[in-house]
Amino acid sequence: MSKYKSSLAPLMDRFAKYRIVSGKWCKSYAENLLVFDHYCASYFPDEKELKQEILNQWCAKRPTETSSSCRTRIYCIRTFIEYLRKNGLTQLASLAVPDNEKNKFIPHSFTESELQQFFTACDNLPNKGNWESQVLAITAPVFFRLRYSSGLRTIEARMLERKDVDLVTGIVSVRHSKGQDQHFIVLHSTMLKLMQKFDSRIERLALQRSYFFPAHLDGHHSRSWIEKNFRKLWDNCGFSYARAYSLRHCYATTNINRWTGCDAGELNAKSTSEINDFLYLFLVVL
Repeated sequence: MSKYKSSLAPLMDRFAKYRIVSGKWCKSYAENLLVFDHYCASYFPDEKELKQEILNQWCAKRPTETSSSCRTRIYCIRTFIEYLRKNGLTQLASLAVPDNEKNKFIPHSFTESELQQFFTACDNLPNKGNWESQVLAITAPVFFRLRYSSGLRTIEARMLERKDVDLVTGIVSVRHSKGQDQHFIVLHSTMLKLMQKFDSRIERLALQRSYFFPAHLDGHHSRSWIEKNFRKLWDNCGFSYARAYSLRHCYATTNINRWTGCDAGELNAKSTSEINDFLYLFLVVL
């Protein structure tokens, strides 16, 4: 039985199956196609086929959304239309995706002193005895160090599953990323030891968990949970405004700055571990 309810349900089923078989299906597409289906069923219940009017209203930027979220919402439907056009199932023109507005956010440039104080604050979170505070006290020191030392996106780190992290080799499979961008990273030996110790400690609180950094009811932490706890720790240190995302930016700029002045020969001679070693200045065994 189709999960789609609008008159376009048969076409949506064909599109979804095609993308899944092609290995080009992702959570964003699944969510946005389902929302579009509900939209068509609710606002155009009598329409038997896809029309330009439906697309025009769907593509209009909403007052409550950012340019980026609007583009994400449209991309899936654009690909759906292109599939229909390719198979002779519609005469509608391909959708235009609006230009992305420039992000005015300037990532915070961390100093060594700030990072030291921040990670010290992570290491000294109080354990109030309840499950949530115990998980936070164990998770924060490792989660934020992982982001700082690896450059992982927030979604990539918080949605890591246990099976994605090889605690023997230190190889991490990043499956939940932007679009279909699956890739691998190799943990530094110091970070690997922290992950191993975290795994042992969190296992006592979340038996047979699915996610490496578990939340309540065997789920993963939300983006707001990460940002809220980062800001609380950061603000308590008395520093100027910063976001958790800035840890990823710091990873990139630190590596780039380390390469400054190297010619091609010198850069090739530097091993990955040598380039990354200094990133672990603030990695301590808990």
